[in-house]
Amino acid sequence: MNSKSYLILDDGTRLEGKQFGADRSVAGEVVFNTAMTGYPESLTDPSYKGQILVLTFPLIGNYGVPRDRFEKGLSRFFESDHVHITGLVISDYSVDYSHWNAMKSLSDWLREYNIPGLYGIDTRALTKHLREKGTMLGKLISPAEGDIEWYDPNSDNLVAQVSIPKPEIYQGNEEKVILVDCGVKNNILRCLIDLGVTVKRVPWDYDFTNEEYGGLVLSNGPGDPQMCAATISHLSKALERDTPVFGICLGNQLLSIAGGAKTYKLKYGHRGYNQPVLQVGTNRAYITSQNHGFAVDNETLGADWEPYFINLNDNTNEGIRHKKKPFMSTQFHPEASGGPNDTRFLFDEFYRLMQKGNSK
Repeated sequence: MNSKSYLILDDGTRLEGKQFGADRSVAGEVVFNTAMTGYPESLTDPSYKGQILVLTFPLIGNYGVPRDRFEKGLSRFFESDHVHITGLVISDYSVDYSHWNAMKSLSDWLREYNIPGLYGIDTRALTKHLREKGTMLGKLISPAEGDIEWYDPNSDNLVAQVSIPKPEIYQGNEEKVILVDCGVKNNILRCLIDLGVTVKRVPWDYDFTNEEYGGLVLSNGPGDPQMCAATISHLSKALERDTPVFGICLGNQLLSIAGGAKTYKLKYGHRGYNQPVLQVGTNRAYITSQNHGFAVDNETLGADWEPYFINLNDNTNEGIRHKKKPFMSTQFHPEASGGPNDTRFLFDEFYRLMQKGNSK
């Protein structure tokens, strides 16, 4: 630890810092997150697959990594069973951590998953650079391993890499929800389980179109939604029914594409716990947690669809809904862990739509 390493961006920017975590070189897409807390949750979010994550909060590692606990078969403090980021860039690393539930340091945790970190970087200045230039490819270069080739993670089907290999059942009542796992966060599962329903979690390309279910949930996930052709094909058939559909993050993009809309890559994406959104047709604004690099083009929505939420910073799409059928989605994370919880009510709304459908 503390050997000199470098972050190199594809526009030629070269920043020197000190290494922690694994002593190796990696390449990926450089993105930033403006959250003030929650690095165990962010690092285990499958949506960060293939990305070098820059955290703007100046002090990271001060509370270590929590001792894991399991509730209903799910990790209590992590969003998946391992770290998904490619590399981590921070301003100041706290070597001495302190928390009653800590079991190890952040550096040791990263080393377990062979992931390098870099500290001693002005992450606020780096974030301003990324905002001006847009998301860029980058490399973390370790002296021990030397330079490596560039890698664009969006050229690969990242969803296939993070989805489960076979279906899993979380037993509840007689009401059944199909959850399409494109890289689902544990807290989405927790929120669905808390509704009391039986959740069947299926792989991203699983054909659920011939099954009986009371609700369909499309999860978050990494990369370009166009890579999920199999999911979109199955979803298009599902939209012929009147069964409730709820998409989250990548799920918003998949539902939009299945409904005939188009998506595009944002300049630097929305990542953080502090994104304000407006519920269309109301004066209600909510603070949301987000992690996405692609967005839905509102101008391409079909006549049967309308925006559900919009981002108050840049007016980009934050969700859609069908004008006649019980289909809705959000670009943000209503299940956000650890917060904000402003939009958690959307899970209850989805459940009410299920119950309404079952009463017919």
